[in-house]
Amino acid sequence: MPSLSPRFADYAAATEYLYALKSVGVKFGVDRMRVFADALDHPERRYPVVHLAGTNGKGSVSAMIESILRHAGYKTGLYTSPHLVKLGERVQVNRTILSEAEILRYAGELAPVAERLGAGGLDEHPSFFEFMTAMAFLQFARERVDAAVIEVGLGGRLDATNIVQPEVTVITSIGYDHMEQLGDTLAQIATEKAGIIKPGRPVVLGRLPADAETVIRAIARERGAPISAVREIYGDDLARYPETNLEGDYQRWNAATATLAARGLSPRFPRLDEAAIAHGLRHVTWTGRWERTAIGGRPLILDASHNPEGAAVLDANLARLVQETGRRPIVVTGVLGEFRARALFEVIARHAKEVHLIPPHQARACSYEELERIAGPALSGRLRRATIESVFPDAQRCALGSADDIVVVTGSIYLLGEVLARIQPDRGAGEQRLQDY
Repeated sequence: MPSLSPRFADYAAATEYLYALKSVGVKFGVDRMRVFADALDHPERRYPVVHLAGTNGKGSVSAMIESILRHAGYKTGLYTSPHLVKLGERVQVNRTILSEAEILRYAGELAPVAERLGAGGLDEHPSFFEFMTAMAFLQFARERVDAAVIEVGLGGRLDATNIVQPEVTVITSIGYDHMEQLGDTLAQIATEKAGIIKPGRPVVLGRLPADAETVIRAIARERGAPISAVREIYGDDLARYPETNLEGDYQRWNAATATLAARGLSPRFPRLDEAAIAHGLRHVTWTGRWERTAIGGRPLILDASHNPEGAAVLDANLARLVQETGRRPIVVTGVLGEFRARALFEVIARHAKEVHLIPPHQARACSYEELERIAGPALSGRLRRATIESVFPDAQRCALGSADDIVVVTGSIYLLGEVLARIQPDRGAGEQRLQDY
């Protein structure tokens, strides 16, 4: 492992340090983060927090809650992961990302603290994710945000963010993903996600499977945490759900979840009335969730659908796209892990004209050979191996199909990040190696 030096001449040196932390591996648990935060005088206690967990939707719901607060005139912090292109996307104040200069400054400030805490061994040294979480907590405190929206990195109970005492806790969804860390039943996964529920703090539930909701309700009851649930308030009629400018039925479910969270915040944030909530939902931005854009005048859709629950949403969106256009789209995809790939390919096989495979530059990514094997005979004759450069020769061109073809990039969020770095160079050079769960 490289030496973890606390002195950085420039941003490149700081990111080398962070990469060295990442190479140690993921370390679950909140004890190190509590010690780290204590050494920093607990910046996370200086502003109200909304804390979110969930298999899918937590990024979109986080963005919606942030948009509601900001458009109501409040200064916001937003902490999410992973990033798409730049590391600083994880930490935003009023949707302005942490700059390279700020990351350099924080790395120089935090590294000596981390070195001191880790003097007893690597197991005591803050991890990459804990380091980024500390940056977020400090940035929000120093920028004097009115509220911070904090997304769990993975799971909930043992996540580094779980040292916060939230105004409102949100669990957006429960599905099968990260089962090696969280368990292989919905009840086990729900138990891990429900670990963010704090005594007496209100909880908002998105649309959850019944057995998962039963587990979460029991834990909330034990902790005296009152629950508001989307199904109880809005039922199953989509027409009753709040509208948002993000596309897809599931985004209206997410909008309902965000609405209930905003209502829970309203006693402390009096400008969060129903009109303000509706306005915020109509002006939310969140990249890569059935996002319609264009390249060289051609339609392009970017959609992160990386697990079975997400694949079910992708199925509905692709079916609607085919119905709208009368054409099957060209799909570009890559994914991490066979379990995710199987669910994704089942959907893609029903709708795609052809499929171009691009493994993301991540150690856990499925190779071409694995993707071809998993795709099987259902996609026989429609599979092609590709690269980012072959599909997008430059920022203004897509080399696939004809001008009338719609191209859908889907699968891993890491693949979307690589595509965005290629076609939107103003975002800056991609920082894919500084990724985690």
